[in-house]
Amino acid sequence: MKVWFNGEYKEDSEVKLSLYTHALHYGSSFFEGVRAYKLKNEDNTAIFRVKEHYERLYNSAKIYKTVIPYDMDTLVEATKQLIVMNGMESAYIRPIVYRAGPFLGVNPTRNEVHVAILTLDWGRYLGEDALEKGIKCQVSSWRRPAPSTLPSLAKAGGNYLNSQLIKLEAIDNGYDEGIALDYFGNIAEGSGENIFIVKDNVLYTPPMASSLLFGITRDSILTLAHELNITVKEQTLPREFLYIADEVFLSGTAAEITPVSNIDGYKIGSGTCGTMTRRLQESFFETVQGVNIDHLDWLTKIK
Repeated sequence: MKVWFNGEYKEDSEVKLSLYTHALHYGSSFFEGVRAYKLKNEDNTAIFRVKEHYERLYNSAKIYKTVIPYDMDTLVEATKQLIVMNGMESAYIRPIVYRAGPFLGVNPTRNEVHVAILTLDWGRYLGEDALEKGIKCQVSSWRRPAPSTLPSLAKAGGNYLNSQLIKLEAIDNGYDEGIALDYFGNIAEGSGENIFIVKDNVLYTPPMASSLLFGITRDSILTLAHELNITVKEQTLPREFLYIADEVFLSGTAAEITPVSNIDGYKIGSGTCGTMTRRLQESFFETVQGVNIDHLDWLTKIK
């Protein structure tokens, strides 16, 4: 499989990382998850909101005073070419920026900044049946970091140690995914997804101040919901709101729009994909596959 590494296309087996790689020791890396979809009505593939993803990558690096040594157009073009080179009609794309060696110590700035882009075939992140049947979730005992500790708006590698604890705890307890609360005990997000709650035909989601990542899929859902005349409220939400919800779903590049059927043993709605969730799923997939002509600007065709 071809990858793009520091300005060159290489076989993935050719790329070697030093044991002195700063990111390996201290988590000094920043990454994105992007998807490319086969278009429904033409023989082409399009990357979904690639510029927004790369903008978030640059912002994540900036928070940690890291300068990415390539401009966005270079990274977008490299991403397009990789999909072509690897013969993929759809793909999950993983750009990553990281500090290399040879200097150890907490200060990362003496080390070079490396950039790589990978493409892989990654199906349904939470299971092939998850989009229809839903998943079981647990409210985690691990909370998202408090304000002014780790910046939630940065999609940094080190932040995902917290996510790993949330995910591992859920799996160990027989659930598919964990839901994190923020420092104050309010709903934040999943281990790697944003969260939406439906109650009395209103769509709720926590605000960015609740220690969550600003999701590109989350932003897309908010836009599509308004276009479907769905009332949306971004507000602080207490834990117990989950248990009386009519519907709950998780969103993200990997998860797409995945319904939640059960939380902590509480059945959510019908226990499968709810009506509003399905409407948003349909609108989302019509959009990423180029059927919804109102958002063709969200799609970057590879040829």
